[in-house]
Formats: sequence, structure tokens, C-alpha cells
Amino acid sequence: MYVLIVGAGQVGQMIAANLADTHDVAVVERDPELADEITYTYDVLSVQGDGTELETLRDAGLERADLVVACTDSDETNIVVCGTAKTASETFTIARVRRRTLLNTWEGSRGAFGVDFMVCTDLLVAQTIFRISGFPRAQDVETFAGGLVRMAEFEIGPESPLVGKRVEEADRYDSMTFAAVFREEQLIVARGDTEFRADDRIVVIGSPHSVKEFAMAMVPDTTSSTDDVVIVGGSEIGFQAAREFEAHGFEPRLIERDQERAREMAEALPDTFVMQSDATDTDFLTREHIDEADIVVAALDSDEKNLLVSLLAQRVGVDRTVAIIENTEYTDLFEAVGIDVAINPREETAEEIVRFTRTDQTEKIAMLEHDRAEVIEVELDDDSALVGREIAESMEGLPDCVVIGAISRGGDLVTPRGTTVPRAGDHVVLFVDATVLDEVSAAL
Repeated sequence: MYVLIVGAGQVGQMIAANLADTHDVAVVERDPELADEITYTYDVLSVQGDGTELETLRDAGLERADLVVACTDSDETNIVVCGTAKTASETFTIARVRRRTLLNTWEGSRGAFGVDFMVCTDLLVAQTIFRISGFPRAQDVETFAGGLVRMAEFEIGPESPLVGKRVEEADRYDSMTFAAVFREEQLIVARGDTEFRADDRIVVIGSPHSVKEFAMAMVPDTTSSTDDVVIVGGSEIGFQAAREFEAHGFEPRLIERDQERAREMAEALPDTFVMQSDATDTDFLTREHIDEADIVVAALDSDEKNLLVSLLAQRVGVDRTVAIIENTEYTDLFEAVGIDVAINPREETAEEIVRFTRTDQTEKIAMLEHDRAEVIEVELDDDSALVGREIAESMEGLPDCVVIGAISRGGDLVTPRGTTVPRAGDHVVLFVDATVLDEVSAAL
């Protein structure tokens, strides 16, 4: 596949890095320094110029492009890039936007603006925040097979009863599979004799009920309630997060410092209690009983502010904090100082876009640990190496670092066992080490 990316910011670079080894990639970037940098960093064609101009796109190979991805930091520019590409080609176009109003307009008329698919970053992040909120200690939660399957990544704390146990001892869930363990720089495929250690990150795949039950067992003294949600910051992400919680029947609290923005939020969010104040004021946090919140989401306009608010929330006694970070280099720092979950909007966007470069059978992907591994949903056809044979037999021809986590068959969940025989039309959710992803995709 020939992929033309317009915009060499963090999203563009993440997509280029993911695709450079397996696809032909060209990147268009206005900034000459960034254009040079991406040439030396990745094995891609770099074209310095304006992606809204047809000649620039042609210089980058528009005529043979299978996919054009417009991911600059400007919504309007991205839409114009897609429209321009459509004037001279039939390539599939993807536009990254931050404003949900643009997404709503596009959804009212699919294909509008010359955009075949639109990714709304702020909405993606809001949905991620909501998914993670319901699972104690979850670092990541994704939904597969139309909601039938959950994938979750958890961190094992030193107080967890899992510490010192083997997978075979912990595996008491009928509809859940232990997929893998991340231990420092190691990726360990979960086997029966794999022993859990403090600070391990484990990946499980299964029914929503079983994954939730497992999450509660990991931290026995933690309630499953997320009734009291506090969102700090009336940014677009903060606003969308509040809307997402409202849509699921919650009544979150939102703190916004700017009086005018707070008024706007109060008018637009009927089921959200909006407080106009400074969330770094510890007296205010104490007075408003923020310490009683089940989760605090820091969604301010800078990484530094989000870090400060998260630390203050922990100081007053909040059990769980989620912080938005724009700079990917801060991820390890946030986690090192004890922030429970750090969400990068650019990573969420890149993940959503990359799935369009996979096989036609790939329905969804989730990248883990900065793309060290992926969980993918694949619809099997008659030619798949898995179809018509027991899993124990068919897996012998695949790399060891592959785990079949769940199977959706006609809307029913099938928990895979060695004797299970996958069929054509099944939706299979697999954990795959990123280094063997191409080999596995070809076999499936």
C-alpha cells in the first residue's frame, strides 16, 4: 500500500513509524526542518511543501496513493487536503479533526468535503477516558466485536493478591483469557506457569463481565463505583469527556477557572455540575470534597498543569487520576511520579488511522506499550490458517508470541480453548507481538 501523509507532527510521525517497514510511505510537511528530520529518521519519502496544493501532492505521488492521511494541527487544512486529493484521484482520504462539530457535519453526509473517514481526536480521548474509568488499575481498555469483547491492560500493584501467583492459579474466569505480561522491557506470553510480580502489566481479553470481575479481584478493597467523577478543565477534551459520562447516565463535576468558559459549559452540559474555580487551590479541593471522587481527570491546556492537578488530587486523597498529555516524552515521567493513567491524544488518533492500512479482514486494532504489541480483531475467511482446525493444531504454524483471546460467532462469545475449531465468518480477537504482526496477518 502507498500511504501519503500530510503533516509531520507527532501524529504523522507515529503513523510513518508504524508503516515505514511494511508500506511505501510519503510525508508532506511545510516546515523544512521537520521535512528533513523525517527523512533521516524514517525510511520514507519526504516532500517539503503545502499539502493543500495539488502540485505538492502530485510530487509526493498522489496518483499512485492508496490512502491519503491529513493530520496537521489544523482541522480546516486537513479537510482542504482531502478535498484537493479527491480532485485528481480516487484515493481513500482520512482527515484528523479536533472539533466534534465538524465530525457531526461530516456524519450527516458521509463523503462530504472529500473526506472518506474522519477521526475526531477529542471524542476518541473522551471515549477512552470513559472506558478506563470503570476498571480499577486499568491502563488501557478497548472494545471489540461490537461490544462483546473487552481487552484490558492492568498494572499489578504490590498490594495485589495476584503477586506471586501463577496464571493457572488466577485463571478462574470462564470467559477470559490471560494474553501477556509486560515486565520492564520484556514481553512475556502468558502460560500456565507464568508467575505475576509487582509492577507487571498484564493483558487480558474476554467478556466485559469477566474482565470487570477480574479487575475487582486485583484490588479487593476498591469499589467498582465511578459515580463521583471530577473533570478538571473546560477544554474540548474536558467538555467531550463530560458529555460521554452524561450519555451513560453519570452526573460528573467539572472545574473550570475561566468564568465565561464555565458559563458555557454549564449551559451545554445539563447533567454536569460546573464549578468556576482554580483546581490548584487545595482549600477549594477540600471544601468541595474532591477527595471523595472516584476518579479525577486532568484535561487542562498544558501537560505541566495536568501533572500538577493530578498530584494535588492524589495529595488530598483521590484514589485514581487520569491525565491528558500532549508530549509523548512525558508519558514515563507521569507514570513514574504515580499518575495512574496518562492518555496521549495523538497516540489515540494514530491508532485509529493505522487500522486502515491493514488487511481487509482487520476490523479493529489496539496498540499496547507504544506499539510493542497489538490486539487485533480479524474476520476469518475460508483461506485463514485458523479455519477448520483445532486451535492447538493451527497455532503450531504461528509464532509463539500470538494468543487467541476471544471469538465472536454470530453475536455469541466463544472462549477459545485448545479444542475449539474456528469457522469462516468468526471474528477472532488476538494478541500479537508487533515484531511478527505481518507474518501473522498474512496467515490469517
